[in-house]
Amino acid sequence: MIHEREGGEVEKDLVEYIVKSLVDDPSSVSVSVVEGEKSTILELKVAPDDIGKVIGKHGRIAKAIRTVLQAATAKGGKHTVLEILD
Repeated sequence: MIHEREGGEVEKDLVEYIVKSLVDDPSSVSVSVVEGEKSTILELKVAPDDIGKVIGKHGRIAKAIRTVLQAATAKGGKHTVLEILD
């Protein structure tokens, strides 16, 4: 069940699952969790060739991933932020 897992782990798994299905090199996908007092930051790293696939035209795919992430964490009360690192 969702509430039995460590903070940030569900979000991390969700982002990894979505991003690995989008990129050409799933083995290069890494998500690190930074827990704050009022927010959780997920730092996403992908291969340089795959950054465009994750961001999408005009940021549409990145925005969609963030929207799904917000919906998944809405009950938790903590704000979750996805940062795509290059």
